[in-house]
Amino acid sequence: MLHKNLIAGEWVAGDTSVNINPSDTNEVVGEFSRASADDVRTAITAAKSALPAWSQSPILVRHAILKKAGDEILARKEELGRLLAREEGKTLPEAIGEVTRAGQIFDFFAGEVLRLSGETLPSVRPGIGIDITREPVGVVGVITPWNFPIAIPAWKIAPALAYGNTVVLKPADLVPGSAWSLIEILHRAGAPAGVVNLVMGRGSVVGQTMLDSPDINALTFTGSTATGKRVALASIEHNRKFQLEMGGKNPFVVLDDADLEVAVEAAANSSFFSTGQRCTASSRLIVTEGIHDPFVAALSRRLERLVVDDALKSGTHIGPVVDESQLRQDTGYIDIGRQEGARLAFGGNRLERATPGFYLEPALFTEATNQMRIAREEIFGPVAAVIRVKDYDEALAVANDTSFGLSSGIATTSLKHATHFKRNAEAGMVMVNLPTAGVDFHVPFGGRKGSSFGPREQGRYAAEFYTSVKTAYTLA
Repeated sequence: MLHKNLIAGEWVAGDTSVNINPSDTNEVVGEFSRASADDVRTAITAAKSALPAWSQSPILVRHAILKKAGDEILARKEELGRLLAREEGKTLPEAIGEVTRAGQIFDFFAGEVLRLSGETLPSVRPGIGIDITREPVGVVGVITPWNFPIAIPAWKIAPALAYGNTVVLKPADLVPGSAWSLIEILHRAGAPAGVVNLVMGRGSVVGQTMLDSPDINALTFTGSTATGKRVALASIEHNRKFQLEMGGKNPFVVLDDADLEVAVEAAANSSFFSTGQRCTASSRLIVTEGIHDPFVAALSRRLERLVVDDALKSGTHIGPVVDESQLRQDTGYIDIGRQEGARLAFGGNRLERATPGFYLEPALFTEATNQMRIAREEIFGPVAAVIRVKDYDEALAVANDTSFGLSSGIATTSLKHATHFKRNAEAGMVMVNLPTAGVDFHVPFGGRKGSSFGPREQGRYAAEFYTSVKTAYTLA
């Protein structure tokens, strides 16, 4: 079956690309049409034409479509989870969890449609009333990455539709299957022609055409820092609203008073689960002197028990890296770490399994410093570096010494240190005795510094990006 683009309510074919299973490179997950620049422009025109009717549509219509989509996603979570695991390499339990989150997001924003509100205030001038309302921002361009191929499209598309916007989605060219399934569900759920458009393909064609279009009123992007800067520059040129999520170099601090078992489990989950391919993953483990050696020994023992294998196999803890290019990047950074003088305490080897795939043993460095490239640059793989510090004050300083600021974590039994860290960690999200990766669907998501720009994603805070505030005065 050829999976086509959805443009103006019609399925449109184009040049074909294949989706390869990173757990078994002999398996083709599916064939997908790539959109041309003209296809993208047609999709944007369709979204612009559909905007007036959709932005004024009854709230029960929007509620019903989002609710129906969410219900189907949840009902098909095992099926869609298998698809996600096959195309991205995430283990089946993690993939099903991601699909579940996508369904919950649609369910949440179906409810938000029925809770749209404003304010009525008195003016400082007698006899005048003021109404403050939120209106749709317009045509929203959505560009999503490969590491969360259904959850991230969901948390961008659901609020966009809930608040009355129309959408043009460009999913990552590497993993189009999950996004295609999501759009197909929305299409059958009753989204009118042009309200949701899917344009798959390369960023150089599809993404660039979206950036160049003056008819996209807002653009939400998750991906690399370099591409995020291009999104920002293009958006400023067109005076459009833009939102960027660009990754992190997240610290996880372990203090002498930490519960060792809690600290090791949180660090292993943060650094290595989902093959380390999460923008919230901890690749800097900042450990105080008193617990350093026991922590490294216990974490190494934990890594020995992790099973790296086919994402669909029962008992697999870590699936493959997403593709050959990402694998080369990961192993390249492992070589860099060695050259910089860090000690490879565990792993880092490419693995062979029953099927050909991009399997990499988790890599743990010790004796790293915060100035090494493996501690400064986002690797986006199962690679972490332990940085030894003398006390809490140094740990906090090292944790904040980064150009990123997405997520930050600490393992401690001290209420004093936990409270101080929550207030002083320079990150958008802080975790205490928990992995730095893993957030709820109904609360704001986002970071500081080079990790994020613009309003937060998810939860009720999503309204800040997907709506525009209007203030109206009336003489009584």
